[in-house]
This record gives sequence, structure tokens and C-alpha cells, in this order.
Amino acid sequence: MNYVYILHSAKLSRFYTGFTANFDTRLDFHLNSEQERKFTYKADDWIVFLRIECESKSQALAIEKHIKNMKSKIYIENLLRYPEIINKLLEKYKDC
Repeated sequence: MNYVYILHSAKLSRFYTGFTANFDTRLDFHLNSEQERKFTYKADDWIVFLRIECESKSQALAIEKHIKNMKSKIYIENLLRYPEIINKLLEKYKDC
């Protein structure tokens, strides 16, 4: 299964959006890796804000790109507040 995920850090007041085929392994990397170069190293309070299950890798990558291109904290918050937005994204990028 492929996922688009959004992590949130209250400490940084920032969101991190990513894609993975193995959510548990990727989350463990963000929470426990010692690599200083990765963005999520800057805080230790990351929580899973949202996880979107996608049908394919190409669909997940397209949705991740769409969310990142929005460059909006409000848009990301609205994804959780209004689940119909996620449904529209899944439909829009279904045949990618």
C-alpha cells in the first residue's frame, strides 16, 4: 500500500508532508533517526496529523506534490476538517 502522510510539530508549528510505501518504517525513521540532515530532526514532538491511503505509487506521488504545491497550513488543516477534499484528490489523481 502507498501512503501520503502529514506530520505536525507543535514545537516548530510546522507540517511535514511525505510519501511512502511502508508507513510504519518511514514513521520510525522520522521519529528515531539520528540523521541531522533530515527536516524532521529539528523537533522531537512529531505526531501523525493525517494519513491518506492511495491505490498506487503514482497516485500517492501526485497527491503529495499537490499538497506541497499548495504551500498552505490552512489547506493542510482543511484536509482533516473536510474529508471530502481528500476524496476529491483521490478521484482527481486516480488514473495517474
